[in-house]
Amino acid sequence: MFEQVVAALEVGDLIRAQQLLSRWRQQSSRDPWQWLALGRYQEANQQWASAETTYRRLLQWAQQPRLVAQVRQGLERVQRAVAEKQQQALEQARQQPGSHEAALLVLEPSQGDARQAAIAGLAQVMQLDAYSAGLRLSNQAWRIFRVGSAGDMLYYSQALQQQQTPAFVIRLTDIQAVQVFRVNYWQALSPRATVVCQNTAQQLGQITFDWTEVQQQVIGLLPVYESVVDLDPRGRLRRKQSTQDYAEVIDLHLYHRRCVLRVCDRTYQFRRGTDTPATALPELTTSRMQWNQLRQELTQRITGPCWNDFAKFGDSALEYLDLLPKFNPNLHIPGARNDSWSAAFHLYSSLHFLRHR
Repeated sequence: MFEQVVAALEVGDLIRAQQLLSRWRQQSSRDPWQWLALGRYQEANQQWASAETTYRRLLQWAQQPRLVAQVRQGLERVQRAVAEKQQQALEQARQQPGSHEAALLVLEPSQGDARQAAIAGLAQVMQLDAYSAGLRLSNQAWRIFRVGSAGDMLYYSQALQQQQTPAFVIRLTDIQAVQVFRVNYWQALSPRATVVCQNTAQQLGQITFDWTEVQQQVIGLLPVYESVVDLDPRGRLRRKQSTQDYAEVIDLHLYHRRCVLRVCDRTYQFRRGTDTPATALPELTTSRMQWNQLRQELTQRITGPCWNDFAKFGDSALEYLDLLPKFNPNLHIPGARNDSWSAAFHLYSSLHFLRHR
């Protein structure tokens, strides 16, 4: 029967081959040659994933040397065909306009049963073992996976999504195009909001907007390092950088204006303005209390989503900053000596801005 199935496949008669396989399956389902014929049939239909699965399973219990040799040959053919198909798709992606621009490939988190499928897809597309793929895929936050040309990253993103691994691509030019204004203080909160702010060139100005224009907010805590004196294991004095506090940053995303309003608890001018929480509630005497009141005001007025998982994203993002062009986060935190966290937060917020617009 095996020779008959192969003969039908060689002349391209897939219907005849399927009929023979069905008849053969009714007679016996444990004949290893039947499984080899099934793999050949799946190859002919370009069902590469199914054919590879069939051949790998057959290798686990096939014993005849001649059969094993043919199974290995079939597996090699499938792997070559998949590699050729991937290369063709990659070349097509590289021909698209803007494919040579730099871009980020970002993996989205997966949980539960979907996580196992996502790990398997990441391992297959990126040729990783399952353990390494699991380490690269977060179950809580976005994670940058690779930096490269937009054409390559788009190809990998599409291939991953086809394998149930959620991913997306953002071009670096799009990140650089996002305008960021650092808010000094609110001049008015209602009926429309007016902020006094500075652009990246430190030019002072005002922006008036309706609260409905704020589609979402992004919140992050950035570590503030200070130089401290400590004792080393031998009892000698040494100076090192240590996290002493955290600066809180809130970004308001105004999609239609293609800009971000960035507010920081270390730079906000609580004593300024005519309709800020600080002046409306003079009994709030400390900056921390004033900041908490401002946060409450924003929460009440902004109905869109709030993204606050920067801590889970930031550590992995720091590893890629040296591969990226310098960003201007328009964020100057007094006492902070490491701008990497500011750049990482700017990247995190920009990804949300571009992903959800």
